[in-house]
Amino acid sequence: MTAHDVTRITSSWGTEAGAWGMLVHGGAGDVGAERVARHVDGCRAAAQAAAEVLRGGGSALEAVERAVIVLEDDPSFNAGTGACLNADGLIELDACIMEGTGLRAGAVCALPPFLNPIAIARAALDDGRHVLYAGEGAARFAVERGFVRSTSEAMTTESSRARWIAVRDKGDNEGWAGGTVGAVARDSRGGTAAATSTGGRVNKRVGRVGDSPVPGAGNYADDDGGACSATGDGEAVLRLCLGKRAIDLLAVRAHPEEAARSVIRSMAMRTGGTGGVILVDRDGRLGLARNTRTMTWAAAGERLREVMGGA
Repeated sequence: MTAHDVTRITSSWGTEAGAWGMLVHGGAGDVGAERVARHVDGCRAAAQAAAEVLRGGGSALEAVERAVIVLEDDPSFNAGTGACLNADGLIELDACIMEGTGLRAGAVCALPPFLNPIAIARAALDDGRHVLYAGEGAARFAVERGFVRSTSEAMTTESSRARWIAVRDKGDNEGWAGGTVGAVARDSRGGTAAATSTGGRVNKRVGRVGDSPVPGAGNYADDDGGACSATGDGEAVLRLCLGKRAIDLLAVRAHPEEAARSVIRSMAMRTGGTGGVILVDRDGRLGLARNTRTMTWAAAGERLREVMGGA
């Protein structure tokens, strides 16, 4: 598949205007056939957890945080437990959560090992003093808010270490991990939110920060348009400000599916980058697109009979 190919995933599914709806992704890339079902099941579990929040009258913000925590706890994905390793063989984590009402956001980047970085990002959002905390400053903020440090040893899986060794031994400092996770939601009151979490690239340089923790790049929400979570080539997403670009299209009433296809096409044409994006608009309509071989996803909605999922 070339960088200029855009694959249309969705067709007519989604939620009717005014209903709650949500969508999660488990990362764009090239998931092996033997792992696809496990990734889809993980996305379904996250979507189901978020749907329970929304069905009970909870907010979009609560729903996307809940979905991403489920995915961070699943070692199949490159977020939280099972995240990829940097050039020193250690875990550094990025995460962002944003609420479309009032444009409140919280994020952490180059965070040392903590089990659920998205919860720390949520704490930053609730605190409200700063949007983005980095490195040991982010760790200090987390500990002050009652979060407990973990270790790279405790959070590293055999598969993530094996992949790091393979990339390191080839001398590749830019190994793309895939498996970034994210969620977008629209609640029954019309509020939107997005959350994204990742370990970044395999064998990345220490201190590298990707698109996921940057509002307007890999994660964005604005009730005037909707919510967005991106996955893929982080440097390309950053350079395009992909999240803000997608939400601007939703704000002028583009369908989420067409907006998703547009920004992925632009990223490929302008930067040569590959990846995917999930969107929900202010009416609860859903859309996604990717120009990679796979991007696992799951969707739930007020008028969807069951949680849907695919790759």
